[in-house]
Amino acid sequence: MKKRAVIGISTGLLVDSGGIFPGYHRIYVNRDYVDSVLASGGVPLMLPMSDDQEALEKALSLIDGLILSGGHDVSPINYGEEPHQKLGEICPERDRYDYFLYRKAKERGIPILGICRGIQVINTCEGGTLYQDLSEKSGDVYKHMQGHSPKTATHSVGIAKDSRLQKILGKEELRVNSFHHQILKDIAADFDVSARAKDGVVEAIEHRSADFIIGVQWHPEMRSMVDPDMKKLFQALVTEAGR
Repeated sequence: MKKRAVIGISTGLLVDSGGIFPGYHRIYVNRDYVDSVLASGGVPLMLPMSDDQEALEKALSLIDGLILSGGHDVSPINYGEEPHQKLGEICPERDRYDYFLYRKAKERGIPILGICRGIQVINTCEGGTLYQDLSEKSGDVYKHMQGHSPKTATHSVGIAKDSRLQKILGKEELRVNSFHHQILKDIAADFDVSARAKDGVVEAIEHRSADFIIGVQWHPEMRSMVDPDMKKLFQALVTEAGR
């Protein structure tokens, strides 16, 4: 039997706002990530958020690929800025955890796919910056926090010709879903922009020399079961991780 690639998925922190355990902390990941990896032939392994670096190193030794999942805003302290009025909820523990996962996975040559927060983690960990809110970007900006079903594609993105992303998707334009208010500003060194929305918002980046470090601003996991193009991203990750 062919060995199936193990894909680590970063987790987040969920604090119960009600119920019988108000204030209770839960480590979680949305099921869409798990289903997307399974449907692409991989084995999902959720990596519990922790400051225990020895445990995280051991967890990384078990995986062949890594997904940095969505969630909290990245704290601007990580890229040398003070918090603006429209900054959302941050989680310093998760920043430390995600940055550690990213750096160690990169050192080990593990293929990495960053999704929403994940692309922002990659960019800021590598020295880039963010607009803390879409309102900071000059010019007209589209609605990037859609009020529709997660599976609904609401705006188009252009894919850079000959980029790795374009080779994976096989097209130069597609429609995506959108659930974010922070966006990339200064792009980290050694990375190229591989997709933009028509309002200029950066929608994807990829490392120039690494075999597979890609970040996307939309949520392909929410659409992978209804859109073959979105499934291609996970299939590409699983294939690369299985090499």
